[in-house]
Amino acid sequence: MTTIPYGRQEVTQADIDAVVAVLKSNYLSQGPMVPEFEAAVCAASTAKYAVAVNSATSALHIACLALGLGDGDWLWTSPNTFVASANCARYCGANVDFVDIDPVTYNLSADKLAEKLVIAKAQNRLPKIVVPVHFAGQSCDMQRIHELSQEYGFHIIEDAAHGIGGRYQRDPIGCGKYSDITTFSFHPVKIVTSAEGGMAVTNDPALADRMRRFRTHGITGDATQMPLAQDGPWHYQQIDLGYNYRMTELQAALGASQMARLDDYVARRHQLAERYDELLGGLPLTIPWRHPDTYSAFHLYVIRLHLTDLSVSRREVYETLRARGVLVNIHYIPVHTQPYYQDLGFGLGQFPNAETYYGEAISIPLFPTLTESQQDEVVVALRRAMQR
Repeated sequence: MTTIPYGRQEVTQADIDAVVAVLKSNYLSQGPMVPEFEAAVCAASTAKYAVAVNSATSALHIACLALGLGDGDWLWTSPNTFVASANCARYCGANVDFVDIDPVTYNLSADKLAEKLVIAKAQNRLPKIVVPVHFAGQSCDMQRIHELSQEYGFHIIEDAAHGIGGRYQRDPIGCGKYSDITTFSFHPVKIVTSAEGGMAVTNDPALADRMRRFRTHGITGDATQMPLAQDGPWHYQQIDLGYNYRMTELQAALGASQMARLDDYVARRHQLAERYDELLGGLPLTIPWRHPDTYSAFHLYVIRLHLTDLSVSRREVYETLRARGVLVNIHYIPVHTQPYYQDLGFGLGQFPNAETYYGEAISIPLFPTLTESQQDEVVVALRRAMQR
């Protein structure tokens, strides 16, 4: 039985040639390809500085460190995300809280954020950092969130793991107009891939400098940053507690090669999404809504089942589709319901929009090399699964 995954990378001959060229070069790590990949992401996002790392999780961690997140601080994010969006705070010893999602976009709700900030100010528990997550590639309401940051004094890290190639108010996601730092993912199922890898972009040279140190053990070779006298031109000094989060030259070569197709990939995802919209019309489900201020990168195409109109459960639909080779997925189990976070005091019922969404959502296959005949197979299988 052939299978259709929910996401899949494309690796072209140009990508292979780029990686082979690195294998034949003098550098497998810390060579010219990482800066080249960083430059390509800066060009696409219009950010001034980029720091490539080995995963988007690492990018979130060094972003938090660069902004000084630490013991006793608070980071707020969306419950509708992968656990990394919250875990980055815990790595820094900080506290985590969540802001419920908008029931239409499934992004962190700016209205809920405003309500929560009023309460937090009265309790002297305002966040140091808010991490809006651009779910499925569609930007959050960044202008409103930024306005709230100016009023309440918090920093913003955009978690754009799904978002490279998308736009908000005609500007590229990652431009930094409404945030301090934006992070991207290059996991194989994302818009472009470097196999594993991530990147943090910013317009602040000081933040970029700090993130570069944190990705490489907290070490600097810049004499102007060294608190001690140099022994010689070979001298380096560790001035922070950093990590080995470096990206390899092989990963960077693949990523840089893929960036040349970024716009084409996102355009193809839109074509397929629009075709899904038509094919799924009239079925008891909700298709993704596009905010007019956004141009989604369309990492995911998520449907919400109208379960009261069906004689089958979401689980039965999911299992039937996967049994037929349509490898749908669920994005996401609300972070606050995970055992680790329940042990921190979170529980069911705290973020009802995220929980209701989770109970109805299924991500169906969407990737640039998905053919229209495969897309037809997905829709036929979905119709049958819903009519059991």
